[in-house]
Amino acid sequence: MASAVVLLLIVDQISKIWVKTHMPLYESIEVFSWFKIYFTENPGMAFGLEIVDTYILTLFRIVVVCLLGVFIYKLIRRDFKFGFILCLSLILAGALGNIIDCTFYGVLFDTSYGQVATFVPEGGGYSTFLQGKVVDMLYFPLIKTTWPSWIPFWAGRELLFFRPIFNIADSSICVSVFILLLFYRRSLSASFAKEKEVHDK
Repeated sequence: MASAVVLLLIVDQISKIWVKTHMPLYESIEVFSWFKIYFTENPGMAFGLEIVDTYILTLFRIVVVCLLGVFIYKLIRRDFKFGFILCLSLILAGALGNIIDCTFYGVLFDTSYGQVATFVPEGGGYSTFLQGKVVDMLYFPLIKTTWPSWIPFWAGRELLFFRPIFNIADSSICVSVFILLLFYRRSLSASFAKEKEVHDK
């Protein structure tokens, strides 16, 4: 499990650091017509959502990751299903990947607006500790068309699927959650029920 977490973290951070040190913000590299490397940053949650202050969100993420780490450790001690624990571990790795951005990138890099960011700049970073931004770059505009005329409100407007821009850490979280819900719903319920039973004693 630890090796999977470390490997995903390394790949995630290498991709982010490469983008930060080779592309200015909002630059796009077309790999295929349906796949682009499009550099964006966001202070919020997965897929560019912005809900709460970056500082509060980063602290919340750290607390959740610590709790999830303890939960995974307990499941390993109980010899729980390998696939179930692996999915939770990849969620943990994805969360850690984005926490690294929010925690350190504001200090380690200068701004990417209109320029390629410098790693450890002499004048300091673009923000402060715990207030960095998450680097996103994976963009899949699979379908680009317009809404048909018979669709109310959106008729004639641009229809773009898939619009969100994300990173490897986001992918790890979302794919793992999907697998958990699809194949391990009973295991998920059983693990929480067991945890509640232990606390109630």
